Amino acid sequence: MSEIDIRRDHALSLKDAKAKVERIAEAIAERFDMTYGWRGNTLHFERTGVHGTIAVTAKAVQVNARLGFFLFAIKPAVEREIHRVIDEQFR
Repeated sequence: MSEIDIRRDHALSLKDAKAKVERIAEAIAERFDMTYGWRGNTLHFERTGVHGTIAVTAKAVQVNARLGFFLFAIKPAVEREIHRVIDEQFR
């Protein structure tokens, strides 16, 4: 297993930050056949080969993901894409 841990501060309200994470999750779910759901302020996601969380607070977004064996080789690409999307949404 390979883990990804990315944190970004933001200046949005908690409600607005959660709405952005929801939009990101919807797009990823459609593109990659992922399931997700909220438990409080933490979005849990899963698909074959990957599972994790996106925790949202009033000041930050924290992405934690665990990649399975077959996705280990593309971890750098996955991390780059997470950084790109978070930077794009939370500037």
